[in-house]
Amino acid sequence: MALNSDILRYIIEHQAQPGDRLPTINEMSQELGVSVSKLREDLEVARTLGLVQVKPRTGTQVQEFSFGPAATLSVLYAVALDRSYFQDFTLLRKSIELGFWHEAVRQLTPDDITALRALVARACDKLNLHPAVVPFEEHRSFHLMFFKHLENPFVQGLLEAYWAVYKAFGVSLYAELAYHRQVWDYHQRMVDCVARGDFEAGRRALEEHMGLLRYTPDKERMPIPDTPSMGHRLFE
Repeated sequence: MALNSDILRYIIEHQAQPGDRLPTINEMSQELGVSVSKLREDLEVARTLGLVQVKPRTGTQVQEFSFGPAATLSVLYAVALDRSYFQDFTLLRKSIELGFWHEAVRQLTPDDITALRALVARACDKLNLHPAVVPFEEHRSFHLMFFKHLENPFVQGLLEAYWAVYKAFGVSLYAELAYHRQVWDYHQRMVDCVARGDFEAGRRALEEHMGLLRYTPDKERMPIPDTPSMGHRLFE
């Protein structure tokens, strides 16, 4: 197995399950014949990737696998190097949502529809404030909710990474108010279509909505996030 991490190899070989506690670094060092310093490095990588959780009193616990932390850190780094990567990742996100749309929305429940309508209402309330407030959290939650029941951690992880990068680079802050209102008109259409079972019409509304994504800040205007510290905040 081509894993350079002794920590991850230990988890796999011992078939550790989410919630299981790992031995201490010193105990694993003796068992594996690996230096404490190497294991500490491996542990930090595993923690940053969200694969383990380290707490002072409870020790190191294995976490449920999530692709989001690894994808987010990688894309944050890429976009910090070259802003054009955000457009590339946006195209990937578009293909994912459109490609998995029918499979995802068939699994939505009446409670999900109610929650989606509540997000639309809350977002519109924010846009009607003086001054208006950009409903980023509602926007993020709205899109992720459509795909919440998919049993595909890679789809979920990539979509979570998209919204983390979108927020980090302040993309939503540069659009005009009329744009945001138009976006939420499309969101309302998407919910209405799904609620009446017209999934294809909902997909068309999603595709038209994504066609509005033309308000991308110039490279000179885009803020550069502190990627290393941001990674730690995201994955703690």
